[in-house]
Amino acid sequence: MKRWLMLVLLSLCLIQPVMANERKTVTLAKCTDGDTAHFIVDGNDTTVRFLAVDTPEYTKEKEPYGKEASEYTCSALKQADVIELEYDDGSDRTDKYGRELAWIFVDGALLQRELVAQGLAEVKYIYGDYAYTEELYEVQEKAKKEQLHIWSGEAVKGSFDVVTIVTILGILLIAFLSLSQIKGKKRKMNTVKKVLKQINRR
Repeated sequence: MKRWLMLVLLSLCLIQPVMANERKTVTLAKCTDGDTAHFIVDGNDTTVRFLAVDTPEYTKEKEPYGKEASEYTCSALKQADVIELEYDDGSDRTDKYGRELAWIFVDGALLQRELVAQGLAEVKYIYGDYAYTEELYEVQEKAKKEQLHIWSGEAVKGSFDVVTIVTILGILLIAFLSLSQIKGKKRKMNTVKKVLKQINRR
């Protein structure tokens, strides 16, 4: 009897509960951009920021491939039969703006993975041990090698051009101000010389 009890207790100790991330089935309320959307969660319109990825801007700013990322996300969400949010135990539930942070599953496929694989999102904002980051890094490396969208020479060139223009304008402004100061000093010196000549003549 004692041996049987010992076996039962040992078995209970060895059995570890499997803690899965919490998932919820939701409906789309409104598309926002490539990495944010509104969903009806427990009857409430909730803004959700897609965990662990960042897509180019297409709201206030118009960054290269921002439109494509927004269209891809919105199309996937609108055509989905089932949308699920998965809250990661390794992440905060909300970000500093009060948006919920979650993995987005569209008909069983991880939307973040699809965005990264298409070169429409970058793996970013990793502040913990998240469930699918290894998978995201793998597909990101492949997208980089294939130079898809944000990893293409065109996107890099577009960003470089903006930086170059701003830098050149800054240098020209500094040069102009410096030249103005030099000219001002020369005028003052010439005035002083003229005054001294007049004094010497007297």
